Amino acid sequence: MKPSGWQILIVLVVGVLGVSMSAILVRLSIASMKMEGNIGFSLFLAASRLIISALILLPTWKNLKFTQITPKAYYYAIAAGFCLAIHFATWITSLAFTSIAASTVLVTTNPIWVGFFSWWWFKEKLSKQAILGIAIALLGGIIIAIADSSSISEKNYYNPILGDVLALFGAIMSSLYILFGSQAQQQGLNIGNYIAIAYSTAAIFLFPLPFLYQTSYFGYPDQVYIYILLMAIVSQLIGHTSFNWAIRWISPTLISLSLLFEPIVASCLGAIIFSETIPLLVFLGGLMLLMGTAIVLW
Repeated sequence: MKPSGWQILIVLVVGVLGVSMSAILVRLSIASMKMEGNIGFSLFLAASRLIISALILLPTWKNLKFTQITPKAYYYAIAAGFCLAIHFATWITSLAFTSIAASTVLVTTNPIWVGFFSWWWFKEKLSKQAILGIAIALLGGIIIAIADSSSISEKNYYNPILGDVLALFGAIMSSLYILFGSQAQQQGLNIGNYIAIAYSTAAIFLFPLPFLYQTSYFGYPDQVYIYILLMAIVSQLIGHTSFNWAIRWISPTLISLSLLFEPIVASCLGAIIFSETIPLLVFLGGLMLLMGTAIVLW
């Protein structure tokens, strides 16, 4: 039975709050270990988050019925998990290099990339309005990059330009994750089966990456593991799963629209918890980027 509009709206609000906590929990983990600019530790956070989520979902595997669902559904779910892994590897690492505001604004440019991939994949035409929105969003991204380049000399962040690029690449992977996830559920996978496959695929892919940077999974303070557990439960199993559930009933475009509230919530929390002020140029660039993204959606 299709849920009502109010039920979908409530789930989306819960999802936004859940994913908005992710940047805060990542930054708390990095700050507690003083691991700014440490790629290995960022990959450890990304992998641990997905590993815990996959382990919690293990009981759902017994409900999988491989013979009753088209193989395409599983291929799409695995592809979504692979994109999710790269999304977290790049975006979480970006938070070790740049501000919460810049990172979360850039990583929520999903509508632009969803529009591009829909044009390339589904042969949908881009309207003049969409092209205008993309141009405004790109200009906003350039302004953020200029603002962040000045913060290098001020030594506010470790390497903001690298962080911005990583966040942007994370947005591209997140867009593919949304599209593949939508296709997997349209092909017959229910929400429980889909997230079990996607999250497990991401966990398997991410698991060995910290070792490439001589980073262990053990030996950290208890608070780091508490932050990771909260990321897995609040941001992943509640936040991400809320969007994965909603995408069965509404379009990927509307999912992308709701994600535009993430940088607003995350930036406000960052200002409160870390006293992280938002430079005027970053604010203006972020405003233009969100405005351009909204035009694409409209």
